[in-house]
Amino acid sequence: MELQITATDPAHPATLLDLPWDVPLAEWPEKHLVALPRGISRHVVRFARAGSEVFAVKEVGEWAAVREYALLRDLDRLAVPAVDPVAVVTGRVDPEGEPLEPVLITRQLKGSLPYRSMFETTMRPTTIKRLLDALAVLLVRLHLSGFAWGDCSLSNTLFRRDAGAYAAYLVDAETGQIQPRLSQGQRDYDLEVAQVNIVGELMDLEAGGSLHPSVDPVPFGQEIVERYGDLWHELTRTSIYPRDKRHYIDHRIRRLNELGFDVAEMQIQRSPDGDAVTFLPKVVDAGHHQRQLLRLTGLDAEENQARSLLNDLETWMATQEDYAPGDPLGARPEVLAHRWVRDVFRPAVRAVPGELRDGIDTAQIYHELLEHRWYLSERAQRDVGMAATAEDYILTILRPRAEAAPHDVP
Repeated sequence: MELQITATDPAHPATLLDLPWDVPLAEWPEKHLVALPRGISRHVVRFARAGSEVFAVKEVGEWAAVREYALLRDLDRLAVPAVDPVAVVTGRVDPEGEPLEPVLITRQLKGSLPYRSMFETTMRPTTIKRLLDALAVLLVRLHLSGFAWGDCSLSNTLFRRDAGAYAAYLVDAETGQIQPRLSQGQRDYDLEVAQVNIVGELMDLEAGGSLHPSVDPVPFGQEIVERYGDLWHELTRTSIYPRDKRHYIDHRIRRLNELGFDVAEMQIQRSPDGDAVTFLPKVVDAGHHQRQLLRLTGLDAEENQARSLLNDLETWMATQEDYAPGDPLGARPEVLAHRWVRDVFRPAVRAVPGELRDGIDTAQIYHELLEHRWYLSERAQRDVGMAATAEDYILTILRPRAEAAPHDVP
């Protein structure tokens, strides 16, 4: 039996050869291992350094290793958040010639933690909800891609927090399968498994004193099913938007915001019938919008103002010809944001006379303009545009407000 390494990158086999494949994984010397938090697994899992990278190494049967390797490659192709597959190692034997289990190797997801590590200090209920929302987003994205997980749980998920955004990544695809389209029954089964597993895992944390005393595991388990259902409905209902009715897109964004989700990415497909819009949701922490708006545009705003402005910025960016997320040839978000400030934000704010602003900051003025455009567009059942909005806003909101304001008596 000869050692065989099947890898996605030709550079990996050379570095992986330095690892002690003739030793059972549970007995690997410390010099090869990296001390990182590990989740619960039915298999032996270790983090090992090879070359300049850190990998997760899992001992598993050959059929299961090859199958999971292929599934993870498919998920990578579908751009679903999951760990990166690196290699499968077969033909392992110990010095006495006895066969050892094959291993599946994945790249360690930087900045990620298993859920138990995140609960080492008692986590607030609001943060727990965000983690479960992140898991609901992952499950929806898997199902939209035709992937039936079969064993959705906190244990099979890694969580990563990046600049205030929470994201969940699939780490164990062993029980999964990919189909062109999932049936309602398959999705319901995944949800049932997820609910049972999550309730059990939260109860386990509760028994160990790691769960906030106000958290009841059973309602939390039910809530992820409800959150999934709301998000699935909002993302899968088909809509074609006429080009003169941009407020329909604003309505969908508002619906996601009301559900507690933000828009991570928006894709617009143009056709003679109108624009088909696809939304990618994300879960964010408090203050995220404020920080993101400041980073992209230099505008300092309150959180709700920033959310409103970012929604408008992202909707506008998706209409630009050089907007291409992930494409190195596309315009960078910072460049598009600068263009939005110059061509959209500033002209709209400058349309409001200075004497009518009454000390209102520019972010609030633009936010109110967006709210007013939403109201006018809903009434007219078409996008009225910012110029007409500013004119009506001045006439019906600002001038009456200024006239009603008390004046100093000399």
